[in-house]
Amino acid sequence: MTDGFEAPDATATVLLPAVVARVTVLADRLGVPHGEVFAVKRLSVASGVPEPVVKALLSGRPAGEPDLQARFLQRLGLLRRTRLKPNGRKYTQQEIADGAGMSRQQAGALINGDRRPTMEHCDAIQRFFRVHAGFLTAEDPEALASALMRTEQELLQQLADRERAAARSDRAAGDPLERLLQDHGVRGIAWRAAQLPTDQHRDKVAEWLDMLLESVKRPES
Repeated sequence: MTDGFEAPDATATVLLPAVVARVTVLADRLGVPHGEVFAVKRLSVASGVPEPVVKALLSGRPAGEPDLQARFLQRLGLLRRTRLKPNGRKYTQQEIADGAGMSRQQAGALINGDRRPTMEHCDAIQRFFRVHAGFLTAEDPEALASALMRTEQELLQQLADRERAAARSDRAAGDPLERLLQDHGVRGIAWRAAQLPTDQHRDKVAEWLDMLLESVKRPES
């Protein structure tokens, strides 16, 4: 460690480009603009990494890694600016202390940088602000990679939903019965029939459905 900076962990530094590449491929498949998935401000808020560092890391440039104390203070400051109370105001030192189970003096010393945080302090404050474990302590490349992996999971879910919808559409296009059920649904047909004024009308609907289902019955295997 020199001048308050650490050499970034090699594993995290290698992981980040791989995650960026995977997210890029998914965004292209889904037609999502790169500016949306790699929005610097959003990633900074999600990861705790300062915006200039996010830009540098995404472009592949090295960025100095702050030591634990500096990282804690920077991330805690970001939490206090971005995770606000329902009324839009910042949490006070007393509210943070109460929520994290520590004294106001302890919270003040941590917030002001007069005391080095322990892992217990970090865990308690992370729980209070409802952020994931490691938010206050993970090195910048690791924190950014974690935020992008959450984006990756969201894109994978969108892709799976799209593929399921396409599969249903393909099945409906080749099967009149499937198309009938997809377009109207059994419940929808039954509800419409129930609105008819007489049993005679409802019998006609049942007769029509029987004829339709018979005409599109799948051949027995």
